Amino acid sequence: MTVLNILPAERSAEVLRHLGQRSIVFVGLMGAGKTAIGRKVAQALSLPFLDSDDEVEMAARLSVPELFELYGEAEFRALEQRVIHRILETPRQVLSTGGGAFMNAQTREIIEAHGVSVWLMAELDVLMERVAKKQNRPLLKTPDPRGVMAKLMEDRHPVYAKADVTVPTREERKEVIATEVIEALAQKLPGMQAVKEVSS
Repeated sequence: MTVLNILPAERSAEVLRHLGQRSIVFVGLMGAGKTAIGRKVAQALSLPFLDSDDEVEMAARLSVPELFELYGEAEFRALEQRVIHRILETPRQVLSTGGGAFMNAQTREIIEAHGVSVWLMAELDVLMERVAKKQNRPLLKTPDPRGVMAKLMEDRHPVYAKADVTVPTREERKEVIATEVIEALAQKLPGMQAVKEVSS
């Protein structure tokens, strides 16, 4: 069953109408499902999908772990910011960002100016189960990855909470979470558009 089978077509059309030229930008911790859910939302809305980590790797011709190892996190974040800015200058797509991207104030400003942000919020156990399946997480290369993730949640959740929309994610089919994202956007976007029109 696809997202489009679950969601009335008029809800997707409503999201697109109120989205205008903005992009939908997924934020949240590693393992939250930003890429998987982002792809489903893009498919449902017939929009292009991009992953900022993939775009950074193409720009640098190095993997994210290699960038961390060779240049450190600060340099990686600077490159990430430039790449996200470049992507969002192009109208209307769905973009999945790295877990630390939204922590950068300038990156948040870029996202606010050109997009609508969606925080996929997940519990610690869900995140740990998912990240355990991949070995390409530089921040978790530590004797206590669960402790690191818990600290990341403590530090980052207050910032992620600044996103335009928050959608809980859990062990549920991707289509269901994507449907909930589109429904949340359908409810949020008209109000955002009204504020923008009043302030312009």
